[in-house]
Amino acid sequence: MTESLTYKNILAGAEQQGDDDKGYKEAYLGDHIRFKMKREGKRFWAGDNISDYLHEGDIEKLIDEATPAFEQVLDSLLIDRENDPNSKGTARRLAKMYFNEIMAGRYEPAPDATAFPNDSADRYEGMLVVRSELRSMCSHHHQPVTGVAYIGIIAAAKLIGLSKYTRIAQWCARRGTLQEELCNDIAREISKATASDNVGVYLRMTHGCCENRGIMAHDSSTTTTVLKGAFNKDAGTKKEFFDTLSLQESNKR
Repeated sequence: MTESLTYKNILAGAEQQGDDDKGYKEAYLGDHIRFKMKREGKRFWAGDNISDYLHEGDIEKLIDEATPAFEQVLDSLLIDRENDPNSKGTARRLAKMYFNEIMAGRYEPAPDATAFPNDSADRYEGMLVVRSELRSMCSHHHQPVTGVAYIGIIAAAKLIGLSKYTRIAQWCARRGTLQEELCNDIAREISKATASDNVGVYLRMTHGCCENRGIMAHDSSTTTTVLKGAFNKDAGTKKEFFDTLSLQESNKR
């Protein structure tokens, strides 16, 4: 089924039903969602979250639709998935892996970061630095990107649980992205969850696209930093952040 034909079926169904959520029986669910996002001007790049366009049970349907596409890829690679015991079922495993694991951050809503008030007389006004282990995927070659994030904030009017920093960072990482984009994404989401304008994020990652192909690097370790508010403007705050993460890094080696 071509994309243009699919869109024609979708439009015809929508006109007959007069409802955006009806009349799509002839089209694939993925085509319906893609059409709706295009119509509403929603960007759906590899690093974007599209959970607002999914309903309960949609992921299983999308996995069902993606499985034949992965079968076609294996067939194009001339892999005998019918007789090779290691390749039987690989197409569905790939589909499930993309939706449920390595790109799950695209399809799941943001983690529920329950906040606690930080406005009493003895409120915490210091710096908090959390180390988070991350796994992501390069959107260019779909190779693994792994490493750690150091997330620092100056406490504001609310605090979130320590595990939530890592959950938010992992949610941002589990998509196709670039390290520079990921660093920005984590800083933005942490600022949103904590209501703090003073956020620092430092990423140290290794890249499969450099180690498993191309230059075949022995060590592709790459660092990126995003500094907001006091982390960027105040020399003392910046120094404390980097001194703290250096100490944590040295303790982990």
